[in-house]
Amino acid sequence: MAEIKCLRCGQAKTGFERPPFPGAIGARILEGTCPDCWQLWLKQQTMLINHYGLNVMDPQARQFLTRNMEAFLFKAGVEDEVDTSKQGTIAH
Repeated sequence: MAEIKCLRCGQAKTGFERPPFPGAIGARILEGTCPDCWQLWLKQQTMLINHYGLNVMDPQARQFLTRNMEAFLFKAGVEDEVDTSKQGTIAH
């Protein structure tokens, strides 16, 4: 396991042995996300899924989660706040 500088927390930490997510995003996570920040993302993801009642088989829900993951881990774009007035929907 190589040491990486985490893009989220800015600390030098031991990285992953293999990508925790598939595809190009998984490669970015492998290169620039520490396991601690990944665990924080998993908690955030669970909160988003539960709050918005997401079906992870729905392509729109997966796109919503991917956009939020990139914002959370790589500070790319804007994270969606948990807005209780929009509970049960991801339509904006």
